[in-house]
Order: sequence, then C-alpha cells, then structure tokens
Amino acid sequence: MTTLDYSDIGKVIPRVLREDETTPTVFTEPQPPIKLDRRQFLKLTGLVGGGLMLSFAPLRKVRAQDGTVFSPNVFVKIDAEGILLYAPNPEIGQGVKTSLPMMLAEELDVAWEDVRVVQAPIDRAYGGQFAGGSMSTPTSWEPLRTAGATARHMLVEAAAQKWQVSADTLSTQNSMVKHASSNREISYRELAADAAKIAVPSRESIKFKDPKQYRLLGKRITGVDNDAIVRGKPLFGIDQMLPGLKYAVYQKCPAIGGTVKSANLDEVKKMPGVLQAGVLEGTGNAMEVLPGVFIIADSTWAAFQAKRALKVEWDENNASKDSWSETVTQASKLVEQAGNRTVDTGDVDAAFAANERQAEGYYKYFFVSHAPLEPQNCTAMFKDGELELWAPTQTPTWGMGPAARAAGIDQSKVKLNQLRCGGGFGRRLYNDFMCEAAAIAKNYPGVPVKLQWTREDDISYDLFRGGGFHKLRGCVDEQGKVVGWHNRHATITGDQGIGSGQFPMGMVDNLRVEHTGIDWKHRCAAWRAPGSNVFGFVLMSFLHELAHAGGRDHRDVLLELLGEERLMNRGGMHTGRAAACVKLATEKAGWTNKKEGRGLGVAFYYSHAGHIAEVAEVSVGDVEGTVTNRQGKSVQKRSLKVHKVTVAADVGPIINLSGAENQVQGSVVDGLSTMVDLAITFENGRVQETNFDKYRMLRMGETPEVEVHFINTGEHSPTGLGEPAFPPLAPAVGNAIFDACGYRVRTLPISEEGFYLV
Repeated sequence: MTTLDYSDIGKVIPRVLREDETTPTVFTEPQPPIKLDRRQFLKLTGLVGGGLMLSFAPLRKVRAQDGTVFSPNVFVKIDAEGILLYAPNPEIGQGVKTSLPMMLAEELDVAWEDVRVVQAPIDRAYGGQFAGGSMSTPTSWEPLRTAGATARHMLVEAAAQKWQVSADTLSTQNSMVKHASSNREISYRELAADAAKIAVPSRESIKFKDPKQYRLLGKRITGVDNDAIVRGKPLFGIDQMLPGLKYAVYQKCPAIGGTVKSANLDEVKKMPGVLQAGVLEGTGNAMEVLPGVFIIADSTWAAFQAKRALKVEWDENNASKDSWSETVTQASKLVEQAGNRTVDTGDVDAAFAANERQAEGYYKYFFVSHAPLEPQNCTAMFKDGELELWAPTQTPTWGMGPAARAAGIDQSKVKLNQLRCGGGFGRRLYNDFMCEAAAIAKNYPGVPVKLQWTREDDISYDLFRGGGFHKLRGCVDEQGKVVGWHNRHATITGDQGIGSGQFPMGMVDNLRVEHTGIDWKHRCAAWRAPGSNVFGFVLMSFLHELAHAGGRDHRDVLLELLGEERLMNRGGMHTGRAAACVKLATEKAGWTNKKEGRGLGVAFYYSHAGHIAEVAEVSVGDVEGTVTNRQGKSVQKRSLKVHKVTVAADVGPIINLSGAENQVQGSVVDGLSTMVDLAITFENGRVQETNFDKYRMLRMGETPEVEVHFINTGEHSPTGLGEPAFPPLAPAVGNAIFDACGYRVRTLPISEEGFYLV
C-alpha cells in the first residue's frame, strides 16, 4: 500500500490540517544536537514565542570579525552597504518571500526601499523552513517580529550611547534613529558597527509596535522577485544553469509498483547527445525512488528524444491494478452499508422518525492532480562522496534525508540550495523528484545533472487528491431547523475521514458520520486545503438542500447553525467570526437584491484557521441537448456563467494587501477550474488523463470578477491564506446553480453533470 495517511504529513511539515486542531503540532525527523554557548542559549530561549521554538542562534561567520556588520540574529544583517533581510521559507507563489521580510521590516522600522531581500540558506538556525498547510505566516508572526524588534532595540541603544542620551528619548522611522529635542538623526547603516557591540536584550525587554503605528503591514507591496520574473531571470528550478550541466529524464512504470524487466539501452545509448542510460532498482519506498530507466544527455531535447525511443518491458505482477470505474461501482454499494462511526451524537434514528421533512443526496468527487505550472525538476551533483542539490521544494530540510538515502550517503554530506517553486499546492511537500535526481547523479559523478519531468510525467506520477463518495440524509423540524444529519462516506484508504472537527459538528444535536476506506495502490497525498477542499463542497451543498427542504433562506439556516458567539472544536473555529463573514459576503453581494435571471449561492468554511465566506453569482443557459460524460452516461448539456464571486475573509491582520488579495483571487479561480472540468481517472493502474488536452484548466475568459473584503478586529494573530479561500467556492457556485435553475449538482467536476463554462 503506497497511499499516504494524512498523519504522514506531520513527518513533512508542521501542520494545521484538521479543523479540530487549534495549536500547530510540529513533527520533525531526529536531528543531531546543537551545541550552544551561554550567549547563544540566551538568544535562542529569549526569542521563543507562541509555543513554537524557532532558532535564533546565529549562523557561523554571519558577523564580520571587525565588528562592522550588525547581525543580531540570522534574519537581519546591516552594514555600510545596506540592510539585508533573509526570507526563511520556500517561495511557491504564495508571496512569503515578500510578506515574511515585511514582518521583520515593520518591527525593525526600516524604509522598504532601503531593504534587500534574499532567500535564506537552508540551516536549522532558521527553524522550520517549509511551505505547506498555510503555516508560513502564523508560525513566523511572533519570531520574525521579535527578530526585527530586537534589532531595532539594539540600534536605538547604540544611538543612545553614541549621543549620551536616554534610549527612551529616541524614536525610529524609515531606517533612522531620531532624537527630537536636539533634532539629530542617524541612519541604521551608520550605527551598524556600534550596534554590533550591544548585548542582545532578553525577550521580556522587547516591545512590539502598536498596530496603529504600522507603516508597512497592510499596505500593497510589490513582490520582491517580480522584476526578475518578468525579465526571465533563473529563479526557478527549471531555469538552472551550471557549468558543465547535463540533462536527465527518468521513465517509471505507468502502473505504480512495476519493475524493469528489460530495456533497449544499447540502442538508446547510440542516439545523438546521449551520454549514459541505465536502470535504477528503486529504494523500496514509493515516496523516494520508484524502479525505472534513466537517461543522461547533453541537452533537454536529446534526453526527451531518447526517452521517446525508449522501449521498456515491465514486470507488473505487483503493480497497481487500480480502476476508477470499478471503484465507482464499489462505492455505490459501500455507502449503503454501515461504516466505522467516527461521530455519533444525540439520537439520529429518533430524529428522522420524528421529522418528515427530509433531504437525501449522493455526492462524489473524482481524483485531481496538483498540476503546478512548473513540472517537477531538480539539479544534483554527486562529487567526492558529497551531494549538492538545487531544488524547488516546499520541504527542503525534510527532503535532504531521503535524497541522502537515495545516493547512499549520510545526510551530513548533503547541501541543498532552495529555489523558487513554480507552484506547489502540496505536491512539492514530497521530494521524490529530489531523490530521483540524487540517485541519477550518483551514476554520473563530478558534474551537475538536471532531472526534468515532462508534463506527462508530472500528471501520471502525481500524488493525487483521492476521490470520494458520500450518501447524506438530513431532517428539519416544523420550523425548518436542522435537527438530524447522517453522512456515510467512502474514501480512498489513507484519505482523511470526516472527524469531530468538521462542520457541522457541535451544531446539530443528532449527528452521525460513518466512514469506509477503499483500498488503492496509486499514491495519494495532501492537495490544496486537504480534506476541506472536498468536504466543504459536500457539507455546504447538503446544508443548502436541507434549507430548501425546510422552505427557508439558506443564509438564515447557516447563521442559525452558527448560533451564539463561541469557540468550536476545542478553540478552532469561532462562530462569531464565521457569522460576520457570512453577513458581510451576502451584504456585499446583494443577497436581498438579486439580479433577474441570476442565481446567488453562499457557502462558509473554516479551513487552516481561516474563516471564509463566499457568494457566487451565476446564470445558467437552457438545455442544449445531451453529452456523454466520463462514465459513459448521457447527461443534459447546459452552459454556466459565473459572473462574480464575493469573498469575506477573517484571517487576522493582513501582512501584504496585494499578496492577500492575490491568494484569495487565485483560490477562487483554482477552485472554479477544479470544480468545473478537472478529473483524473485510472484503468489497470494507469492514469488516463496525462496532459492538458484531457485535463482542461480554466481559460482566462471564463474567470469571474472576484471582490475581496477582509475583516480584521485586531484581536487575532494572522493565519495563512494559501488554502482557506479554496473550500467555499465549489458549494457557493453549486448552490447558486440551484438558485438559478433548480438543478442540484452533486458531482465534482460538474462537467460530469453536463455543465460547461462560457
């Protein structure tokens, strides 16, 4: 079994994946102990915040011997040349290379134009260097502000000593320390040498700015890499060029688990540009190196041409035989049977017996691929028993161990250079591409080798979001209040079942959830907003069904369920914050003033500590005949236009307004693209949709207007935004379709039910 359990994600990243979790739980592989002297220990322990320890022990040689460089911690460096801030976490398009240094800069009180931002090296001194689970912002909020405030404190103290005045009489602004009474000011760069001699203060003595004093946070700031991106500079893994670089491809069995029996290697080695070809047996771990054939050439073109000419006979005795069509048939029977009860509160049977107003629905969702714009790649060089990697990965520190195993060396012999990722959505949490590159490079030592997957590789050997099936029943009382809820769901083994943390747990008195796993061999793993990305569609759509059964407005039923203001799920979702989002989104969308010929649908979901409500405005065309779907069934064909999506989000204080809006808009577009026409199917263990001709992404002309509103009460710390805005989109659109034409969509993608975008 190669399907991943979501608990395995904890071995990859600190996580907030379950809606019932309130405090990030950090899991890491064992690391050798860090030896600290007393001063380093005080710096380390004095800067711990929020229950999560991130190291502030200084990197070796970070401070110049002559004392002219001010580097109080690994995130800040100031000298006569300028102000350097280190962005610790991987940049995958979520904007943290800009927003995390903004936290530093705000508390440091520098002018943004004075700052140069660079990607931090991979080092345990930076703490958890990862990008996943929408965790980069919340786990960095306290430590990075502390780092900036500490540096500011020391600069002020240096100026106070220089001018022989009390530090309390000084202020800072725009990279300057000022003394108002004498009208003196001095730049941080001029103070660097003196500040380097100041003792690092204790955490208790550090004071943060009042948010009312913020000059940078909450503003629109251009991404620090934007200029380099538009100029095509080599920021991404796919762009890397090194002296003597060679190029590699790797062919694995189309059915996971297959091994190489034979291959026409002699023929391939004679092709123009081919330098070497061979067989890798694999590491025995499907998440590292699967068995296959590698080819190394002097150009990408030569490598790709050789791969096309490669003929491999596969041994598929132990390979996947996964079949989506068989799974669909199996699941339809499983949901009719009692499963493992994960939630059972009140008296569900009595509720259904006492209330005749009921609804029932059978929901299903297909597998989907991560499909990042940049296919997987990694450059590796194996030389003198050591391995150096240039990788676009979401989990650099976690990937070094598996890469070392693939190369047959100790992890201490691995150096990793973090590169900007061309998209991730969870795919680059898992570093099989790094492991493959390491194993291939060992077979061609002394020179850098870039492994490049094709688009077909990227989809065929993805770690997919698993498919699932839900049979739901619900009932309402005479007043239309939801009083009974029963969900039987069957999902691919290893997928997260609905537990005690998901909506509407704690809101419906009589509630039962039953789960059955379906065996599956192909690899499945975390996909943007794991669990929530499908549960949001199912649960929020069915709530709309119950509102209709009760003859009530869906918004009113949703607000009634949220009820009085309180913390749910052991301190996770706050119903008051949720209700505020629902009210704001429906108000801004014109809920009570609907346009003629259009439908409105609302959905709320709490995901990754973010409270998000969305309202979709759609119009639906008349039936245009029939079309055959992926299951071979004939369905009525209708056009769909999503005109506008209005979003209300409470994710605490906004760091970079441009980046925050970008994340919400991107989630809406990605959510719409996914719900409309994206599906992966399998037969005989093989992926059937291996490129964008069959896996059709949303086109620019089909994207809706997206209006974003943020709520910030000032009472909460920030959460991430890469995932929370994704789950509400599909149910909001589905509910709007019903409002527009009376048709209930219960399948993702909705093209399976005949809807296509215009």
